[in-house]
Amino acid sequence: MTVLPDDGLSLAAEFPDATHEQWQRLVEGVLRKSGKEVSGEAAEDALSTKLEDGLTTRPLYTAPETAPDTGFPGFAPFVRGGRPEGSAASGWDVRQRIAGTDPVRVNDAALADLENGTTSLWLAVGDAGLPAEGLGRALEGVYLDLAPVSLDPGAQFTEAARALLALYTERAVAPEAAHASLGADPLGHEARTGEALDLAEAAALAVDTAAWPHVRALTVDALPYHEAGGSAAEELGLSLATGVAYLRALTEAGLTAEAAFGELEFRYAATADQFLTIAKLRAARRLWARIAEACGAPGAGAQRQHAVTSPVMMTRRDPWVNMLRTTVACMAAGVGGADAVTVLPFDQELGLPDAFARRISRNTSTILLEESHLARVIDPAGGSYYVEQLTDELAHAAWEFFRGVEKAGGQAAALRSGLVADRLAATWAARSKKLATRREPVTGVSEFPHLSEKPVVREPAPAPLTGGLPRVRRDEAYEALRTRSDVHLAATGARPTVFLAALGPAAAHTARATFASNLFQAGGITPVHDPVSVTPETAAAAYAASGADGMAVLCSSDALYEEQAEAVAAALRSAGATTLFLAGKPGTAAAAVDEYVFAGCDAVAVLSSVLDRMGVAQ
Repeated sequence: MTVLPDDGLSLAAEFPDATHEQWQRLVEGVLRKSGKEVSGEAAEDALSTKLEDGLTTRPLYTAPETAPDTGFPGFAPFVRGGRPEGSAASGWDVRQRIAGTDPVRVNDAALADLENGTTSLWLAVGDAGLPAEGLGRALEGVYLDLAPVSLDPGAQFTEAARALLALYTERAVAPEAAHASLGADPLGHEARTGEALDLAEAAALAVDTAAWPHVRALTVDALPYHEAGGSAAEELGLSLATGVAYLRALTEAGLTAEAAFGELEFRYAATADQFLTIAKLRAARRLWARIAEACGAPGAGAQRQHAVTSPVMMTRRDPWVNMLRTTVACMAAGVGGADAVTVLPFDQELGLPDAFARRISRNTSTILLEESHLARVIDPAGGSYYVEQLTDELAHAAWEFFRGVEKAGGQAAALRSGLVADRLAATWAARSKKLATRREPVTGVSEFPHLSEKPVVREPAPAPLTGGLPRVRRDEAYEALRTRSDVHLAATGARPTVFLAALGPAAAHTARATFASNLFQAGGITPVHDPVSVTPETAAAAYAASGADGMAVLCSSDALYEEQAEAVAAALRSAGATTLFLAGKPGTAAAAVDEYVFAGCDAVAVLSSVLDRMGVAQ
């Protein structure tokens, strides 16, 4: 074996560096073959993807001429992490959420979680969970000096905090050994319920707990804005506005700026868009460090982050796929530098999660930490041209939105004036169009649905707090269609049915038949593709045998449409088909069919119209 000398030479030194312009010319050639005559920046734009907040993902990233200083882990601006060691020592805090009203059952779940990998507990207390007086029973057998407790108390934050602190005193937990987040979040509660709470009461709680060095009194929960359809920049901007409002209240109550920063924990959503989640958490720390600098407390700007896998991305149909979504989200949260990560169980949106779902959710973090060693590298995304630029662009977009909220009078004023609701509603309306047209696919719901799946049934969970910003989900439009189909199935014994009239050999019709099958199943409509192919002579009998509810779809190549569409359509109409669709470009065989289904069509509108014409009740 030949050993190369260690002279610092690159193995690629003999090859000339390719330039950006050379790459663009290669792109132009590929696009030209597909019929697109573009050049230069336009060629690159053709391969770019538009994101929310005016951001764009480009196909190629190179070292920028000037880049913002991201510093070092544990030092301002904290982009690379709030602690020098990151999560390398012990991994991130695996924080399990427990929602329930029965202290005994909550205690059983808490002990099972802590014995099997969970490192801290997140308890719903108050109107949407445990009564505050039930905390003692719920935490029976829990070593409170070892297991941090995070509360989600809603309006009852003072009562819940006093109950937890009394429990620490009763069990002789020294103040320096208690690690907790009391969860006071008046503005977050107002966002969820429309009920205004007094910020001074939350500030007073922080003053009262000053003797507990590792107890944070307030939480800046950005989930209400994410769950109302907000974008990443909007989630960040509103969290900053909330944090600033709390800083003002805390300093007015007598705390120093440094002490006020130490009383806050931030909660963000982690989605299956892994790079956007990584960039969001990194940008959040940079932005909060900027606020700390402006407040004269630069050393206190290390934002404490709790990431929660997104409820918006969770589906009720084919909920097993949620396990994949939460795995990606958990990975992104860990790579992004979150201090604590909560993986919501896959059946979260169906009711109270069962033991299996809870086990899978906590083991997701365990596998990523112990088997994938994900925490052993500090800021693994650091230095990636794409991630660094996305972080920078997202930070700028969030900062501009934050400034707009501040100009409107701050977070409380923006909530009460409707500014927040209107902005989030507009963002969700734009995203809903992508979901309806399947430009943003939802696996198991809008793509590859499974109509014969057995429903997953869970015990009802406590009703969530409502009255403020809405709660949205990516699957909601399709869920409404599937529910209509379920009701029809229960009433008639069969789902609404459409016949797929495939023309020619499999090579000619498979792609469009598969497309049409997925499309109609997304609305709870059973596609019948039997026989594999029809002709003008066999189409009528095949349609009659299918049991279709007046609907048929022609599926084939454009060439076969020209040859056979009119004759097959006539046969289908003679057998009782009242509406004929064609899977393909609008205008193809226009004299033969009534409507078209194609990539980018409004699937929700098409499916809703089909169910209406089939007589399926709303």
